[in-house]
Amino acid sequence: MKVLVIGDSCLDEYIYCKVDRFCPDAPVPILNPELCISTLGMAGNVKDNLEALGVEVDFISNINKIKKIRYVDKKTNHMFIRIDSGEGNTSPISKKRLNSIAWATYDAIIISDYCKGFINENTIQYISQQHPLTFLDTKKTLENYVNNITYIKINDVEYKYNSDTLAQDFWNEKMIITRGPNGAEYDGVIYPVDEVDVRDTSGAGDTFLAGLVYAYITENNVKSAIKFANICATQVVQKKGTAKINKKELNNEI
Repeated sequence: MKVLVIGDSCLDEYIYCKVDRFCPDAPVPILNPELCISTLGMAGNVKDNLEALGVEVDFISNINKIKKIRYVDKKTNHMFIRIDSGEGNTSPISKKRLNSIAWATYDAIIISDYCKGFINENTIQYISQQHPLTFLDTKKTLENYVNNITYIKINDVEYKYNSDTLAQDFWNEKMIITRGPNGAEYDGVIYPVDEVDVRDTSGAGDTFLAGLVYAYITENNVKSAIKFANICATQVVQKKGTAKINKKELNNEI
């Protein structure tokens, strides 16, 4: 199985701190950093989760342009502050780079578009015309440029601001809506998730997308793929930070 992931990426950095006193100068806690963990986020997280499932992945991104630093209470996992940098420095992928891709060598194409500048509407439309199985996760408003996309994953907030467009029946077989603790929805049917102790939801949507594509290629059944993706996302939200799928643990849950 071979998948191409194209999209915006970032470096996710979690600085876990000991917090046991407040600043005498202001009503804020004093953070004593004890552990720093860095992982790829956004499209990079999709890539890492696919690789954790045993998929061969090619990756095209604006890697290391954007950085997100989170200061977190080591004991409670409460995030005090997130500092983002590097946004606005991303150049769009070139037409020359797109033309050089051997599209037919992939089982599926994933477009992970966080609206950071690497992917635009024309790029999405072009990619969807090159391969019969394309998956899109985008923060953009959905319009005609996505007509050739096979499946679109959006969350419930994104669904609300696209509600006028998505009212057409045309979208029912394309749209997969993730609804957090309520699971996912496809073609009017809710696919629930088990209730778990949630520690961190960072990257859960990326994990869902990776699980969805892996299972769809394996079984060619979108409903089964959604159920598998739910299990993947449920696993990682029980862990700290931008966690990756653990395939051994996953096999015990299926």
